[in-house]
Amino acid sequence: MDSDLIKLVNRLQDTFSNLGGELDMPQLVVVGSQSAGKSSVLENIVGRDFLPRGQGIVTRRPLVLQLVHTPSPDPAAPTYTEWGQFLHIDKRFTDYNEIRKEIEQETFRVAGQNKGISKLPISLKIYSPDVLDLTLVDLPGLTKIPVGDQPSDIERQIRGLVVEYISKPNSVILAVSAANVDLANSDALKLARSVDPQGRRTIGVLTKLDLMDAGTNALDILTGRVYPLKLGFIGVVNRSQQDINSEKSLPDALDSEAEFFRSHAVYRNIAHKNGTKYLARTLNQVLMNHIRDKLPDMKARLNTLMGQAQQELNSFGDAAIYGDKNQQGGLILRLMNKFAHDFVASIEGTKVDISTKELSGGARIYYIFNDIFGHALACIDSTSNLDNQDIRTAIRNSTGPRPSLFVPESAFDLLVKPQIKLLESPSLRCVELVYEELVKICHNCTSVELERFPRLHAQLIECVSELLRERLGPTSEYAQSLIEIQAAYINTNHPAFISGSAAAAQAATSPAPKPAQPSRPQSNEPINGAPTLEDEDESSTEEPVGANGVLSRDGRSVSSTLHDRTRITGSVPTAKASSSKPHPVQGPRHSSAHSQATQPGAPGTSPHSARETFLNYFFGQNGPGPIAGSTVERSHGPAPVPTGRDISNAETAGPTGLMAGKRTLDGNNAAFDMKSLGKHIEAISSSEPGSQITMREEMETSLIRSLIASYFSIVRQSIQDLIPKAIMHFLVNYTSQQVQNRLVASLYKPELFADLLNEDEALVAERARVKALLDAYKEAFKTLSEVNLKPI
Repeated sequence: MDSDLIKLVNRLQDTFSNLGGELDMPQLVVVGSQSAGKSSVLENIVGRDFLPRGQGIVTRRPLVLQLVHTPSPDPAAPTYTEWGQFLHIDKRFTDYNEIRKEIEQETFRVAGQNKGISKLPISLKIYSPDVLDLTLVDLPGLTKIPVGDQPSDIERQIRGLVVEYISKPNSVILAVSAANVDLANSDALKLARSVDPQGRRTIGVLTKLDLMDAGTNALDILTGRVYPLKLGFIGVVNRSQQDINSEKSLPDALDSEAEFFRSHAVYRNIAHKNGTKYLARTLNQVLMNHIRDKLPDMKARLNTLMGQAQQELNSFGDAAIYGDKNQQGGLILRLMNKFAHDFVASIEGTKVDISTKELSGGARIYYIFNDIFGHALACIDSTSNLDNQDIRTAIRNSTGPRPSLFVPESAFDLLVKPQIKLLESPSLRCVELVYEELVKICHNCTSVELERFPRLHAQLIECVSELLRERLGPTSEYAQSLIEIQAAYINTNHPAFISGSAAAAQAATSPAPKPAQPSRPQSNEPINGAPTLEDEDESSTEEPVGANGVLSRDGRSVSSTLHDRTRITGSVPTAKASSSKPHPVQGPRHSSAHSQATQPGAPGTSPHSARETFLNYFFGQNGPGPIAGSTVERSHGPAPVPTGRDISNAETAGPTGLMAGKRTLDGNNAAFDMKSLGKHIEAISSSEPGSQITMREEMETSLIRSLIASYFSIVRQSIQDLIPKAIMHFLVNYTSQQVQNRLVASLYKPELFADLLNEDEALVAERARVKALLDAYKEAFKTLSEVNLKPI
């Protein structure tokens, strides 16, 4: 019965080694320093030379050695009575030299040609009538310093491999130490104590007793007085290297060993408790007792593993169902409903496994609405892309040739509509972000059961993605139409806009601070007939009134209706405009009344500009006589030219002074001016600092800006409220309501069932492995139960 226990464990070990089971079998683990004699001890137990030998580290992979006792050979039986068999190759080896070569080749195949090690074990069974049933694991010898091309961390690798084996509670540690080395320096005993502090499952083996110094012995160690172990110490004498070189047989070596203990003066009294034969019998008995002690634990562990394997197999599903067409439709429909439910639950936030680390599902959509879209709208400045020149031009274009007493409404409409269009881009981007988030939610909707069918999972995702793509167009179009609706009708009667515009008008019509005084010339004398500071002050006080009592504005000339698009943005400060005004034109004054009638209202403009000269001449103001001041003085530095200034007179070196009043009968000068009308309204060069505006124009532009900001704020609030509602209605809610119907209509077709339920090949192989492992667990549990019922 005891021999059956070891054979049972060996059979279970082979089975679980192939299937990858997690059941730890009772076994003997041989641990020792390099060249301590581990391999020699194993060969003595087997009685054959079959392990590789050499200098340095030879055992570089764990060798699981199972010794199986066979009955005495029958004379009529085959010629061979003992053989070896590897688990990785289906072949019987009757020559032990071939077994040694196969171990070397298998080591090289996995661990390489260098001196590195590998954790992958080599399993070898030896059948012989001369051995006892044993299961031993030969591990690489412990070393300290890497030699040759060994890895630099070879000590750590070997120590980790040894600890991995001896730390298992079902392992019995066979600690091999050399007797000619102080026991306190034994690495094997040190590691054994780290995992077995009380020494309950450690057997000490002392080798090289015949090599101890004369006058010394290991009697105290063998009798347990130095280092007590529950299973004790056993001394052995192996063959020396000279014996190996002289090919001394193992039976002769065993006889020499027995003779050594019988004839030794110190060891002869304990000779019956030492030697290789006693070690083999002891190991066999210890292993059987250990297996018997661990049987209840093994059965409990098997019971747990069976439950885990059954649960894993259930998660793979029954393959027989997938081949039954009557059950395929129900399975697909159930998976569709589960997928659609997970999709809707993710959006609504009712999913069971909601993440607590990051936003997911519908929470991300709310984040897009509230933070991303809201912040994008808040960052839009309603008048940042409008400078004073744009507003000034819009006002002029909307009034035509007539001056206006109030800010024209058409100018406001003209300016506010492009600003409303600025809300279109963030609105469409908000639609795209929500669409992308819904696609992510769709890809994240999966389950363990659905992952078994990759084609079905892919088709479900594609079907929902197609539905989302279909809704993306209408949602974007509606969002775009909301912007167009706001721009189609400017409701200036809105209550919020009326109160805002009233406040803006009050702020715009409040008395403006007096402009800063312009810088005076270095000389107190008037330059080229220019008015003095007193004249400018007098002119500025009479600014609103021009000739014939009509409000005179510099921007009402025809030549200023078009202007340069490249200009300085923002309103021009009054003080800056005053300090940068051009020098007046050169020419005599005919009368003070004429000078007052032609004086422009804004500071910083010429009393007799070139465009006024052209208009006075063309429409006839003072008769056909010559008009003074028809040229522009350009000798006083780079003075800014107002919008629409006749720059052709500056470019053409025309006559000045008295010659300016000479005209031909056919009116060549007038024809020249008419032909150059395009130059009057040409864009000013970008090198010019920009035209200056009057106080009235500054007031009008400020008022327009305030009105645009007020109305834009109303539209922005409306868009910020309507766009999320439109997205939820057209995209999110519609998809949530129609997703299940779309899945059923697109995929619930009998001709597609077989293709959709096609499982992954890796999953099929894994199911087969788990099923075989479960069967092995059940068989092992049944066998162990039967063994336990037998009398011990």
